[in-house]
Amino acid sequence: MPDLLIELFSEEIPARMQGMARDTLRKMVTDGLVEAGLTYAHAQAFSTPRRLVLALEGLSAESPTLTEERKGPATTAPEKALEGFLRSTGLSRDQLEVRDDKKGQAYFATITHPGRKAPEIIAEVLEKTIRTFPWPKSMRWGSGSLKWVRPLHSILCILSDEAGHTVVPLDVDGIVAGDTTEGHRFMAPGRFAVTGFDDYAARLKAAKVVLDSAEREEIIWNGATTLAFARGLEIVEDRGLLTELGGLVEWPVPLMGEIAGEFLGLPPEVLRTSMKEHQKFFSVKNPKTGRIEGFVTVANRETADNGETILKGNLKVLSARLSDAKFFWEHDLRVVKSEGLLGMGAGLSHVTFHNKLGSQAARIERIAALAQVLAPLVGAAPDLAVQAARVVKSDLRSAMVGEFPELQGLMGSYYARAEGLPEAVADACKGHYSPLGPSDDVPDQPVTVAVALADKIDTLTGFWAIDEKPTGSKDPFALRRAALGVIRLVLTNGLRLKLGEVFAKANPATDAADLLSFFHDRLKVYLKDQNIRHDVIDAVLAMPGADDLALVARRAEALSAFLATEDGGNLIQGFKRANNILTQAEARDGVEYSYGADPKFAEAAEETALFAALDAADAAIAPAMAAEDFPAAMGAMAALRAPIDAFFTAVQINSDNQLVRRNRLNLLSRIRQICLGVADLNRIDG
Repeated sequence: MPDLLIELFSEEIPARMQGMARDTLRKMVTDGLVEAGLTYAHAQAFSTPRRLVLALEGLSAESPTLTEERKGPATTAPEKALEGFLRSTGLSRDQLEVRDDKKGQAYFATITHPGRKAPEIIAEVLEKTIRTFPWPKSMRWGSGSLKWVRPLHSILCILSDEAGHTVVPLDVDGIVAGDTTEGHRFMAPGRFAVTGFDDYAARLKAAKVVLDSAEREEIIWNGATTLAFARGLEIVEDRGLLTELGGLVEWPVPLMGEIAGEFLGLPPEVLRTSMKEHQKFFSVKNPKTGRIEGFVTVANRETADNGETILKGNLKVLSARLSDAKFFWEHDLRVVKSEGLLGMGAGLSHVTFHNKLGSQAARIERIAALAQVLAPLVGAAPDLAVQAARVVKSDLRSAMVGEFPELQGLMGSYYARAEGLPEAVADACKGHYSPLGPSDDVPDQPVTVAVALADKIDTLTGFWAIDEKPTGSKDPFALRRAALGVIRLVLTNGLRLKLGEVFAKANPATDAADLLSFFHDRLKVYLKDQNIRHDVIDAVLAMPGADDLALVARRAEALSAFLATEDGGNLIQGFKRANNILTQAEARDGVEYSYGADPKFAEAAEETALFAALDAADAAIAPAMAAEDFPAAMGAMAALRAPIDAFFTAVQINSDNQLVRRNRLNLLSRIRQICLGVADLNRIDG
C-alpha cells in the first residue's frame, strides 16, 4: 500500500488560522478518499507559515468494484416508467432481469461500479478540497478565479512505495502538481525534489524549516527559558502567545533583550500587554521583585551577528511603543490626582450602554444602589461597596484603557491606589468583572463580591426587562456568561441570596420568574460539570427555596451522595412503588389517602415496624431539614429502606378488609410525604 504526501505551498498563512487549517485539510481529504472507497492506516497534518501538509500512510491502491442491485417498475407498468428506470441505471432492456415480487413480477437491475485507481480519486478529492476550503478569509490574485488564504504557489502531491514515487496528475487553475517544494525563504531559497514523507521532513529541516508546529513551540520555549535563566530571570508563561509564535516562523531563533530603565516604572501588566499585542514578545521578569525587565523575541532566521541587528531594530520599535504607554500612564495619573477617579469617569454620562437602558453613568448608579443592598448579605460595608461601585468603571475613560481595552479594571485598581482610595475599592476595580469564564478565579473580598454581583445582576435584569434574552446559540450580550458568573460567586463564597427578591430590587420591570428559570438552566450546566445528574437537580429545584442557589447546590450534593449508596437506590424504588400504588388507588377510589394511618390496625410485625421507622424518620428529618443538615436528613431517610422492603414483602396492600386497606394506603401516604419532604423523588430517573 502506498503512502500519500500533499503540500499546499503559499504566501504566509496567518498564525491564528493554521490550527484550524490543519484539521480541515485532514478531514476534507480523508473523508473524500474514504467516501470514494479508499482506506488508509494513519493520517498526520502539519503547518508552517508557508505550507499546509498532509501525510497518509497505508493508502489503498484502488477502490473496490461495487455491485448495486436496484428494483425497477413492475412488468405491467407503463412504458414511460420503464424508460425512466433505464435512463437512471444506464442499462438497456435486455440487461434487466424479471423476478417475482410481492405484487407480481418486476424488473431488477444489477449495476456494477468498477473500482478506480488511487491517483484519479486523489486528484478529484484534492482539487475539490482546494476549491472549497473554508478559510475565514480568502483572496483571489492574478487573473484566475481560485481563492486561497494567500496566493497559492505550488502543489506537491506524490504517492510513494518501495518501488519509488509517482506524481499524482493534478492541475488547479494552472498550478500543476509536482514533487518539489521550497525550504526557508531566506536561508535556503530554491526548490528541491522529495520522494516521500520521511525524505520530505528531513530535507526540509536541512533547508531550515521545522515542519511540526509542536516542535517549533518546544524550540521557542526551551530557548527562551534558557536565555532568561542565564541572567537569573524568568519567562512569563503565555501558552497562547507561544502557539502564535510557532505559527509565525519556520526556523525559530529566540533572542533576548533588555527594557530601557525609563520604562521599568510602568505597571508590569502594561509592559506585558504592550509587548505581546504590538510585537509578540515574551515578557521576562525578575523573580525577586516581580518586575518586568526584559523580553524575548523570536526571529525567523539565523544571522552572522547572532541576531544583534534584529534586536536593535526590535528595541527601536519597542521604545516607541513603550513611550506611548508611558505617556498614557503619566497622563492618567495626572487626571486622577487632579480630578480623582470620579472625575475621570465623568464622561461616562455621554457614553451609551444600551439605547433602551441609558448611559454608562446611569448604569453605574444602578449598580451602586444594588451593591448597597447586597453588601450586608455578603459581609461588606455598604458605604465602601457604594464608593467602589461608583468608580470601578472610571478607567474606561482613561487613555491607557483606550489603547489597551483588555486592561480595564486592572488600570482602575492602579489609579485607585494612586488616589489613595481604600484597598477594598482598588481590589473591586480589578476584580468586579470576574469571573469571566469557567476557569477564571472567583473574587472572595466582600466589597468586590458585592460590586461584581451588582454589575452582573444589573446587566441580566436590565436585558430581561427590555426582552433582549439569549436565543438559541445567539447571546450577543454574554448573558449566559454573566449568569454563570453570578452562580460561581454565590456558590464559591457560600452566599445565601433570595434571587427573586434581588431581581425585584435591581429592576422591578424584570420577569423575575423567567430570569430565575434561566439561572436554573445555567445551574444545571454548572452542577453537571460537578458530576451531579440533571434529574437530581430537578428534584431539589422542585422544593421551596429554589431561588437560593447555595441551598439548591447543597441539597443536590447531599441527594447525589445519597443516591450513590445502595440504600439510596433501593429506597427510591420503594418510594416509587408506594407512590404508584397510592396514586392508582386514589384515582380508582376518588379519595385522597393522606391521613389517619393508625398502628393499632397493623396486622403484620413488618407493618408495625414500618410505623415505628416512619415515626423515627419523621422526628429526625424535619429538624435536620430545618437546620439544613441535608446529609443527616438523607441518613434518616436511608434508614427507611429496610422497613419498606420488608413491608412490601410481607404485606398485601389491597386487603379484603377495607379498614385495613385504607390504613395501609394511608401508611403509604406517610412514606410519600416523608420522602417528598427531602426532595421531589418523583423526578429521579429509574
